[in-house]
Amino acid sequence: MDNATFSILITTKNRKDELAFTLEKIQYLLHRNDVFCLICDDGSTDGTGAYLRTHYPTIQLIQNPKSQGLIYSRNRLMDLVTTEYAISLDDDAHFVTTNPLEIIKNYFEKNSHCGLLALRIFWGLEEPKTIATREKVHRVQGFVGCAHAFRMQAWREIPCYPDWFIFYGEEEFASFQLFKKNWKVFYLPDVLVHHRVDIKARKKNKDYIERQRRSLRSGWYLMFLFYPIVKIPRELTYSLWIQFTTKVFKGDFKAFQTILLALLDLVWNIPKILKNSNRLTTKEFEVYTKLSAAQLYWQPEILNNN
Repeated sequence: MDNATFSILITTKNRKDELAFTLEKIQYLLHRNDVFCLICDDGSTDGTGAYLRTHYPTIQLIQNPKSQGLIYSRNRLMDLVTTEYAISLDDDAHFVTTNPLEIIKNYFEKNSHCGLLALRIFWGLEEPKTIATREKVHRVQGFVGCAHAFRMQAWREIPCYPDWFIFYGEEEFASFQLFKKNWKVFYLPDVLVHHRVDIKARKKNKDYIERQRRSLRSGWYLMFLFYPIVKIPRELTYSLWIQFTTKVFKGDFKAFQTILLALLDLVWNIPKILKNSNRLTTKEFEVYTKLSAAQLYWQPEILNNN
């Protein structure tokens, strides 16, 4: 670890098979002298810890005796990093690009103002048949948690992820904090990651409603934490209007329950919001909103050779 440049960080919970697949896919990176891997097992009961100790004894494993949530686990991992760069991967995500670390390091070294790199992500159960892209590196507002690279100097200048969010929103929280510290986030399409998720099937999962609640409330938390106060009433009203017109008024009455629960969460956490707010000035807000949105999904392009 003394000579390592990169830390690869993975959080997991009761997904031993997915994790095993990911580690097999990135095993060529784990054998490098400049790479150190840390995994946080968030209270798994499926034998994840025993599997890692048996098959990957060189990986530093930390375990939460009981589940504390994704954000809490990510903070634990980041606190242990001693390398210059940290790459976060979900337990169901792996690199498709064969030399990702060289590309990431090269960009960081040539761009000292870059605090974080958002990677190109393909969502689907099977790897894309083509990986070519004409996308260019460009500055963006934020990043996706399942695959990104932090310059640790930048991480240490901002607050940790807000574990009271529980799930969702921590990436945007970090992005706002980086912006306030004059660190830039760039989308780096040269590095492709396969996130092995069926998005359509996820909507049928039992936890979909809870995911929607957490997604909605995290957006409101962020609004109250970072938006100029004069912007909040209109933005909140618009957010509620969209939820009602696109869901509730069209017969999705579970969405109404979700909205109410998210509003209660917002009210309950007002003390934390007041304590942790770091508002953008009106001018900063205008600059931030003009940046390209985070690149969430990538689809293979039909490239014209002419």
